[in-house]
Amino acid sequence: MNKILFTGRICKEPEVRYGNDNKPIARFSLAVDRKYKDSNGNYPTDFFNLVSFGKTAGFVETYLHKGVKILVEGEIRNNNYQKDGKTVYSDQIIANSVEFCESRNSQANTQADIHTDNDGFNQVSEEYSDEMLPFV
Repeated sequence: MNKILFTGRICKEPEVRYGNDNKPIARFSLAVDRKYKDSNGNYPTDFFNLVSFGKTAGFVETYLHKGVKILVEGEIRNNNYQKDGKTVYSDQIIANSVEFCESRNSQANTQADIHTDNDGFNQVSEEYSDEMLPFV
């Protein structure tokens, strides 16, 4: 079985190009913190380069930007090729699926949509109708 899971933040804007079949190929890097602190009290960070194809690459192109926290499910593949008559061996991390780990602008939306009255109760913004609220 060849399966990896990463949780981390996008390091820079993904680079997307299109293959001969006009399907997207996205390359992006992910900063992943380790589970332990070093002697200075900081979490060491590893940086991984990933590539995705097709629908996953389209998702990356549309929704992922620098700083976004994501969960990646993928695999490691050997990428062997010939150069000057010698075989060059390298590994490539393929992102098969990508999911958000936190809501985009969650803090901004919370502050913009909820207002507090003087009595301490939160009031729902006028833009929400009774049909949208699950407790009405």
